[in-house]
Amino acid sequence: MKKLPLLLSLLGLALSASAQQKNIYHKGWVDFNKNGRMDVFEDPAQNIEKRITDLLSQMTVEEKTCQMATLYGYKRVLKDEMPVPNWKNEIWKDGIANIDEELNNLTSHTDDAPTQYSYPFSKHASAINTIQKWFVEETRMGIPVDFTNEGIHGLNHDRATPLPAPIGIGSTWDKQLVRRAGQTVGREAKALGYTNVYAPILDPARDQRWGRVVECYGENPFLIAEMGKQMVLGIQEEGVASTLKHFAVYSVPKGGRDGSARTDPHVAPREMHQIYLYPFRRVIQEAHPMGVMSSYNDWDGVPVTGSYYFLTELLRQKFGFQGYVVSDSEAVEYLFSKHKVAIDYKEAVRQAVEAGLNVRTNFTMPQTFILPLRELIRENKISMKVIDSRVADVLRVKFRLGLFDSPYVKDPKAADKIVHTKADAHMSLQMNREALVLLKNENNLLPLDKSKYKNILVTGPLAVESNYTISRYGPSHNPITNVLDGIKNYVGNAGKVSYIKGCNMVDATWPESEIIETPLTAQEQAGIDSAVAQAKLADVVIAVVGEDVDRVGESLSRTGLNLPGRQLKLIQALQATGKPVVMVMINGQPLTINWENKYVPAILEAWFPSVQSGQAIAETLFGDNNPGGKLPITFPKTTGQIEFNFPFKPNSQAGQGGANSWGKTSVNGALYPFGYGLSYTKFEYSNLQVSPGKGQSQGDVTVTVDVTNAGQRKGDDVVQLYLKDDISTVTTYEYDLRGFERISLNPGEKKTVTFTLHPDDLALLDKNMNWTVEPGTFQVWIGASSEDIKLKKSFTVE
Repeated sequence: MKKLPLLLSLLGLALSASAQQKNIYHKGWVDFNKNGRMDVFEDPAQNIEKRITDLLSQMTVEEKTCQMATLYGYKRVLKDEMPVPNWKNEIWKDGIANIDEELNNLTSHTDDAPTQYSYPFSKHASAINTIQKWFVEETRMGIPVDFTNEGIHGLNHDRATPLPAPIGIGSTWDKQLVRRAGQTVGREAKALGYTNVYAPILDPARDQRWGRVVECYGENPFLIAEMGKQMVLGIQEEGVASTLKHFAVYSVPKGGRDGSARTDPHVAPREMHQIYLYPFRRVIQEAHPMGVMSSYNDWDGVPVTGSYYFLTELLRQKFGFQGYVVSDSEAVEYLFSKHKVAIDYKEAVRQAVEAGLNVRTNFTMPQTFILPLRELIRENKISMKVIDSRVADVLRVKFRLGLFDSPYVKDPKAADKIVHTKADAHMSLQMNREALVLLKNENNLLPLDKSKYKNILVTGPLAVESNYTISRYGPSHNPITNVLDGIKNYVGNAGKVSYIKGCNMVDATWPESEIIETPLTAQEQAGIDSAVAQAKLADVVIAVVGEDVDRVGESLSRTGLNLPGRQLKLIQALQATGKPVVMVMINGQPLTINWENKYVPAILEAWFPSVQSGQAIAETLFGDNNPGGKLPITFPKTTGQIEFNFPFKPNSQAGQGGANSWGKTSVNGALYPFGYGLSYTKFEYSNLQVSPGKGQSQGDVTVTVDVTNAGQRKGDDVVQLYLKDDISTVTTYEYDLRGFERISLNPGEKKTVTFTLHPDDLALLDKNMNWTVEPGTFQVWIGASSEDIKLKKSFTVE
């Protein structure tokens, strides 16, 4: 009798093996559940809702709960590069919602993940097919996996096409180029086997101290919405999903603090809708992304990932989102561990699922979420109706992506020709060029004349640094041209380029040295002295200063915004030589460069460019590229002004002049305002027309303006349209961005730029919190920045 269980077990294995040997691949359909017939969910001719209903009806609780968790990829959580026999004993034997960052060969401080399967690209596509094949053929229902990956700096994969940091992308103000960048990210993802890209970030960066300013498009909700919409459209046009980050009210942590700190955003309801939710609402309604990532902060005492209001009422019922919601890492755990609104982790799981979370993501094994979820179902603490609804959302995305019709990369070999092409490299270089913002150019020192400046000193801690070109959320292992090499390559034999570092990124006691200054060490003094000695022999000094990856980024918020360490001391010593100094800034957030702005004749803002940084910066310094970028975020003069940004409520950022105001106790005004950026040429605006001058509240308004390049060089201008509501029933922003267009003009060339204002552009949240277009007069302002307004005209809504 003892042998009977063994015989039955062997018989079961044999039956299972014979089932796998059946061919499940048929012309036009796949027999995912291996029952020998075409079920409704396997039939491409059926509509998606019928297919979801049929599939759900056949799934066990184990299979459903497995569709609600992420398996982090190789080296993060997954131990095996390829499927192994033991996977039959792992929780994902019943399937998995998604596998994140699988075999992408990430290079990162926090979690390096080297793998042999990332490159050549065709090898990765084949590896993903092997893993997908295991899930299709070796699990009972054969539900394909959604392969997710990060993508805010370009696709987060070994040698994919790199993009500048999002704050640089925001500085381009170039919608067409952002669309092309999105298409590149999507096309590369698809070719490599990824089906879902975590991009773009739509958080408005309103506190300049916050470390993740570098990863946002800027501070203004309209600019973010327009750029984010193009990125989503570009990614999804290539047949992969775009997942928006981080929903919601994530980017204004108290005092700019993030990481292990509570975020605690102090944001009123109307401001939340008009500033922080605006980009999400518009991008969801206009570009229909298939994913949203829920943030780990709370708002008004309720953690977002446990909030039915955020994840269901707002996201699905009001905004019309139809994809699936994935949690930011630890967002579910934080309900218990940080926010203390759940007595234990199991209760945190219940709250998140009830609120509307579809898929939990964290750097722990998926069973840490799936097992408590199964207990909750067994205990009738979560109904099957809720589970079915959450799983249906995940399956819907998989059906929309075509995973149930064609689960594999069709032609893995093609990836080698599709990923990071010459055209992609050119697009990336163009984006790096367009992201550069000229902040100051006294007496037209720039562009530098090669024939005039034969002896060039390049100095500063970022001249040979390259770590800012590689992001935790972008491609790795691409060849890098640093700024020194870029300038050397550009100058060639036409002049002499020398290099002295001058100073380190930071001094020994930084950041404490920001509040308790320490004298220069002998070594630091010697470094600055050697740079000064070389500067005296040079015709021009190019000082490359700012921040590196250890000074700004996730969990790297700052308390001060001056140049870190001894960099200002270096700049001051160089300036004292009397030689012309050009300051190139590589940084991830606005810096309070007041002395530098007052005394240094030329300043070029480069943000965090990608791997061609040296080439793009050299071309710009010497005039082959005329900088046309504009600031997507306000530069305050001091952290004491924060909050200081655009848009703002009337008089909320005023100085000390005017009625009921006196004294000289504060530094006022922006160092550089939102929308600011200079050019090597000059542009003139004329003939502003607004039509109709009077109209109904539900009609469009057309605005045209002529722009002329009145200078001697070809250049790009960003024409900015601001709208001011004269009188309203609630206090609105003083004026706000409602249109922009980047155009390129030859010397003497004139173009007519056309804007269309829609009712949504005129709407405000009234006293009852309804979006309303109120009758009255509106002013259209056309400007070169939010402060440099050139033309004004009014129209009336009746």
